[in-house]
Amino acid sequence: MVNLGLTQLPLSFKTPRFTVRRFETHDETALYEAAIESIADVYPFLPWCHPEYSIDDSRAFLLSVHGQWAEQCSFAFLIEDPASGRLLGGAGLNKIDEHPVANLGYWIRSSEAGRGIATEVTRGLAGFGFDYLKLIRIEIMMSTQNVASRQVAIKVGASLEGKLRNRLNLHDQNHDAWMYSLTPEDMMQINPTATSEI
Repeated sequence: MVNLGLTQLPLSFKTPRFTVRRFETHDETALYEAAIESIADVYPFLPWCHPEYSIDDSRAFLLSVHGQWAEQCSFAFLIEDPASGRLLGGAGLNKIDEHPVANLGYWIRSSEAGRGIATEVTRGLAGFGFDYLKLIRIEIMMSTQNVASRQVAIKVGASLEGKLRNRLNLHDQNHDAWMYSLTPEDMMQINPTATSEI
């Protein structure tokens, strides 16, 4: 496990339309409700959002978030509508290694899909990773069957590096995966408008 040894990390950042902040324990009901409505769309590719998902699953996940932030091995964020406070989905950086390189993931609740939320937040989250975590590379990987997730990677300008054979095992089935990447140099071209705040 890699600890990046960083201090004074922002707990949130803003994109043009959304607030992106660390998950907190008081988010359990909002997370549960968003997950339950999204099972049909999310479960095929993210097994944590399963048909038996319960409020206890939300609590267990939220209890793990602060420790993972403290260990600097995973950074889970809630996506929020700043006007209504509605939970729109989640995103995060995890699997951080010693280089340092991280995996970037996202999910959007079903009733909010199609609004470009994941694309906008991915740009901001990549900026957070490069600016504050000093990552040299961010990977975005998805099953070749996950068309919506692939479209996000394309829209943010990530580079397709190839198709990885049998890279994912989902529900006891092997999936080939698309591998996309972002580097700090890519972000200079993307020019995100996200601003971070401690």
